[in-house]
Amino acid sequence: MSQGRKTDHLRICAEMDVEFQRQSTWLEHVQLVHAAVAEVSFDEISTETRFMGKPLRAPLMITAISGGVKAAEGLNRDLAKVAQKLGIAFGLGSQRPMLQDPGMIGSYAVRRYAPDIPILGNIALQQAAAADPADVARLVTSIDADGLAVHLNPAQELNQTEGDKRFQDGFKTLKSLTRRMPGKVMVKETGCGISREVAQGLKTAGVRTLDVAGAGGTSWPRVENLRKGADPARREWLDDWGIPTAASLWETSPLGFTLVGSGGIRNGLDAAKCLVLGADVAGLALPVLRAYMRGGYDGALTCLQDVIAELKAVMLLVGVQDIPALKRHQPVITGQLREWINNRSRKQK
Repeated sequence: MSQGRKTDHLRICAEMDVEFQRQSTWLEHVQLVHAAVAEVSFDEISTETRFMGKPLRAPLMITAISGGVKAAEGLNRDLAKVAQKLGIAFGLGSQRPMLQDPGMIGSYAVRRYAPDIPILGNIALQQAAAADPADVARLVTSIDADGLAVHLNPAQELNQTEGDKRFQDGFKTLKSLTRRMPGKVMVKETGCGISREVAQGLKTAGVRTLDVAGAGGTSWPRVENLRKGADPARREWLDDWGIPTAASLWETSPLGFTLVGSGGIRNGLDAAKCLVLGADVAGLALPVLRAYMRGGYDGALTCLQDVIAELKAVMLLVGVQDIPALKRHQPVITGQLREWINNRSRKQK
């Protein structure tokens, strides 16, 4: 990935309307049931959980934002510090530059700022397929990460003039990686969601952790369209392509994965709904990036502190004291999400 393209991505996400235009996360169709007599003290609510073998003080992850460019060094350093202070997980951006040149380690080497939290490296599936598995494994060990997010982005690649159009051998590649790094490979989409059929293939390949990264938040095909400007070849319909986050969590939650619910998570209520739908951790990227661009370290810290406070408020309002109890909460499902579940349930029988 060129330095210019990644810098463009950061600028566009910080300054422009990059979110889905007509498609939502469908989290608005997940209604939590109010407990008028909560029998819970706000100050005693626990948001503690575990992820990638390490404890978290809150079930949140700053998902992949950037890496490999000079502009990302301070960003990754400060976000790693924020994650360490709050006790949440941190995902780095694509290590493709580092795969091509190990000397590009600079913006990814954040362990010294975050010694205790789960940190995940990142590479695209098609780059992993073309590389020596040992070189891919070194992306994890060289930065002392706890795992590797292998990201899926065919819709984004299709919208790049210079994008990769080869998507063969994905399951074969993942099977090789999970054998080499058991328990350390997380597969994540980049805003288009994961279906049950694909998730079943991933499970067969040995993947145990998924980030559904569903539709409704940042649209990476739209980011690429915004890079193109008034290009007549723009595929604008791709701006809204994908499985909404809530639907993707429903698709994948019965299969036994450790799940990250991301894609349009903007507050603690969204995070709570992801957990109720089966996620173990909720992931955020765009709101954290924008808060950082406005206010640096303090801006990102305040953004995520607010999300955690909102999550605790929701837990009180549904009458639960810890994350396992929240995950047992039975929501009411309405609208398009209910239609999706009904239609998909009939077809999957």
